[in-house]
Amino acid sequence: MASKEPDQEHREDEDAAPAEEEDTGAQIAPIIKLEEVAVSTGEENEDPILYLKSKLYRFDKEGNQWKERGAGTVKLLKHKETGKVRLVMRQSKTLKICANHLVLPTMTVQEHAGNDKSCLWHASDYADGELKDELFCIRFASVKNCKTFMQKFQEVAESQKPKEENKDASAAAGLLEKLSVDEKKTEDKAGEEKKETEATEKADSEKKDGEAASST
Repeated sequence: MASKEPDQEHREDEDAAPAEEEDTGAQIAPIIKLEEVAVSTGEENEDPILYLKSKLYRFDKEGNQWKERGAGTVKLLKHKETGKVRLVMRQSKTLKICANHLVLPTMTVQEHAGNDKSCLWHASDYADGELKDELFCIRFASVKNCKTFMQKFQEVAESQKPKEENKDASAAAGLLEKLSVDEKKTEDKAGEEKKETEATEKADSEKKDGEAASST
């Protein structure tokens, strides 16, 4: 049996072309419905008061060496209700927490002796899910950023002192000021009394001299 010519096969294919599908207007529901999920960072009730890119290190006591914790952004976050401030840092790529601790009034930050772009401080850190005493070293891209961090860190630490301490300090300062004023008033009064005494003595002396002259 002879095979069909190519042109004839093409014509038969065109004749046998199926008709276009009709749009029935029916909607097909997806097999799986995806819902929006709110991602919580734990920072929703906090306001950032510092935000700087940096690299963080922790001192390994066993190995007696510094170990890198990660590069990312260090933040100081102030709680909207309690007013407490914590330091939080996450790695820029993985968002893994490098540091997570409160800034307490007993904390101090110090310049790194060998690098003016770095500084150190001690903290009870909770980055690994449990409190650990850590010695941190943080390095910035510029000296300016390092100084900004140190200044803000110390300001926060000072602001976290109990209100009673601040109140007592203010009261003590007020008392010292009052004592100084009272002492000055006492000195001024004593000076005035001395002047009055001297004036009286002078008047009496002049009166006696006058009386002596009259009698002669």
